[in-house]
Amino acid sequence: MTPLRGPILRGAVLGVVLLGLIAPIVVGLTETARAGFGQLPALGHVGWSLEPWRMLRDQPGFVTSLRLTLVTGVGATLIALALAVGFCAAMSSGAGAGRMRWLAPFLAVPHAAMAVGLAFVLAPSGWIARVFAFVLGWDQPPDVASVHDGWGLALMLGLVVKELPYLLLVMASGLSQVPVARQMAVGRAMGYAPGVVWIKVIWPQLWPLIRLPVWVVLAYGLSVVDMAVILGPSNPPTLAVAVVRWFNAADVAMILPAAAGALVQTAVVVVAIAALCGAEVVLRRAGLWWLRRGGRGWSWGPGLRVAQGGVVGLMALAALALLSLLVWSLAWRWSFPMLWPEGWSGALWMRADWRMAMLHTLVLAAVTVVLALVLAICWLEAEEDRARAPWAEALIYLPLLVPQIGFLYGLNVVFLRAGVAGGYAAVICGQLLFVFPYVMIALSEPWRALDARLLRVGAALGAGRWRRLLALRLPMLLRPIMTAAAIGVAVSVAQYLPTLFLGAGRIATLTTEAVTLSSGSDRRVTGVYASLQAALPFAAYGLAALIPAWWHRNRRDLRGGTA
Repeated sequence: MTPLRGPILRGAVLGVVLLGLIAPIVVGLTETARAGFGQLPALGHVGWSLEPWRMLRDQPGFVTSLRLTLVTGVGATLIALALAVGFCAAMSSGAGAGRMRWLAPFLAVPHAAMAVGLAFVLAPSGWIARVFAFVLGWDQPPDVASVHDGWGLALMLGLVVKELPYLLLVMASGLSQVPVARQMAVGRAMGYAPGVVWIKVIWPQLWPLIRLPVWVVLAYGLSVVDMAVILGPSNPPTLAVAVVRWFNAADVAMILPAAAGALVQTAVVVVAIAALCGAEVVLRRAGLWWLRRGGRGWSWGPGLRVAQGGVVGLMALAALALLSLLVWSLAWRWSFPMLWPEGWSGALWMRADWRMAMLHTLVLAAVTVVLALVLAICWLEAEEDRARAPWAEALIYLPLLVPQIGFLYGLNVVFLRAGVAGGYAAVICGQLLFVFPYVMIALSEPWRALDARLLRVGAALGAGRWRRLLALRLPMLLRPIMTAAAIGVAVSVAQYLPTLFLGAGRIATLTTEAVTLSSGSDRRVTGVYASLQAALPFAAYGLAALIPAWWHRNRRDLRGGTA
């Protein structure tokens, strides 16, 4: 390879990222902004106007929807972060990544599947109510809105259950870069309680490592749609759900206030992240004052034990929710207040209704993950010739911070003009925006950690760049690559809004069908779709573990034993 090919490759990859990942967001936001300010030529609106904002203001329940969005999104993020911090601090010696592997199954489950399972458990006729009925002798479900409650408590619980494993695993990865055990020992030798040492010494080092993931969790909590449809208030709903309803309303004029609402949703996320940054500055100064003031403070022990119990209890609830999906999919008759189905049947699994949705889901996941892997490998391989560009890497994660509802409508308008809307190509482009960042996150660290001396030995033996990539780097990194692919499958399967908007309702996946069926269909049918949706990521992770083991089954290490 000539010296120019490396920079050319990196420039090509950067161009693909900018045009394929960043440009769709910018163009989508631009088209949404045009409609939000009255520019909608298809309906005869060609002049700039504030009428969409007046229409948005006059929508029934708009203020309540905005309040619910802030309460549920910010509240769930803060609760999940506090529990994750307390759990890691309670472990004192540092929560290594190995100790957190039991959280991986909960992280792999799509949000919609977890929400359906939680609805089965929390509903007035759900498993928890059936336990109380058995103890207290109820013969009717309680008249309590335990799901779709007006305060959004069920939605907050669902968001905490789903985001807590992610934050714990992120913290575990960050703590592996901090000498936790040594610093805890020094702090305790100086008379400080473990919790105080953790907050004063460990947390300031950990926060910069997890800042971006916390932003992602906050942005998702403020703009979530699928979980909000299944668990959240319905009249009025959260702002993101209300905007989706307005976009899909029979009256096409509702596109104008919907576009304005999408801009408000985007502004809410931007302001929330800015407020978090401002709080970081304030807390940093307060923390410095606290450190200089001295004092050993309180033990924090009771609070840490509460956090430990909270994490264990929430993960037990998540396991119960997943079990409820399978039980309901196989239940033939399950009347209240029975704790267990009175009859079992696999008839619903034999129906062919779900097979087309399964096919669409698999095709979208396979194509999207392959494209994301190729792009990520090319990006990382190009780093061999030039230094890393942090600003370019930051752009990759932009789709995770911008609310989907803010730009998907505008992107769909662009696809309509190009004649590709409503097909596989449009949905794959939409899903790639969110799959690629997670694939990069999973693959970049193992890729950069590979010993470069092995590649230099290959070069010294006359192997060209592509041969070194195919014969050395990729086989040695097969396990991380398959893990990144499994994560990509889980992200693709979970995509709801990109499939709904860009597929124009023509491409039904397990996720779109599960969310639709959760609105009041037969729980057994909903359980089948949600079980399949939850099973696909597990299958992908299983293959990610089996394929490298099979591929390297005859490999031997330097000591002569099998690897």
